[in-house]
Amino acid sequence: MSASEVEEYRPSEDEPFMSDRQKEYFKKKLLNWKQDIIKESEGTLSNLQEENNHLPDIADRASSETEKALELRTRDRQRKLIAKIDSALRRIETGEYGYCEETGEPIGVRRLDARPIATLSLEAQERHEREEKVYRDD
Repeated sequence: MSASEVEEYRPSEDEPFMSDRQKEYFKKKLLNWKQDIIKESEGTLSNLQEENNHLPDIADRASSETEKALELRTRDRQRKLIAKIDSALRRIETGEYGYCEETGEPIGVRRLDARPIATLSLEAQERHEREEKVYRDD
């Protein structure tokens, strides 16, 4: 499948679930997402390295430190997201991608297109969130 075919192709519920074409589509989508995150984090890293730490005003220094902390938290989130993307790519290779970790049922093409790192079906995710809310409220 050529790159232009992958970009034009949209998986649908009418075709066999996790066909080779769908797997290739999601693999490309995940790899592109990962590449975008890496590019963005490289920019963040260069910004952090370039900033001047010798700000004379204490308020400016505090503001600068707050911005750095926020950027580092964002970068940590991105690192975790890359780990989830890598996990999804491994599941594509092993044939587990697209199937709910709890029920084994297909997650659904629309959900995967919206959230390609999803590991739970919509029903299982909602059940998980309800249970989490119950425990948090206790």
